[in-house]
Amino acid sequence: MELGGNITLQGFESIEPGTLVVVKKIVGNYAKKISEAKELKKLTVSLNNNSIEATAQLSNKEITENASSNNLFFALSEVLNNIIKKLG
Repeated sequence: MELGGNITLQGFESIEPGTLVVVKKIVGNYAKKISEAKELKKLTVSLNNNSIEATAQLSNKEITENASSNNLFFALSEVLNNIIKKLG
């Protein structure tokens, strides 16, 4: 599922619509923060059971982070925060 031109969500098809709206907002906000710090070419976020993996493809490198949690929003925030920390 594509969000905008450079954001892809994978494995989120089975998420209920209300939760998916929140996921999209969280990912969109973090993508904006990443773009403000570095040139973001593509952000891919994948859900597999209780595990989230996010990969940010930047102009000069690629950063991948993983997290597992029973709380989808917590895992999503943790993964995307870790990517922002590595931009420095």
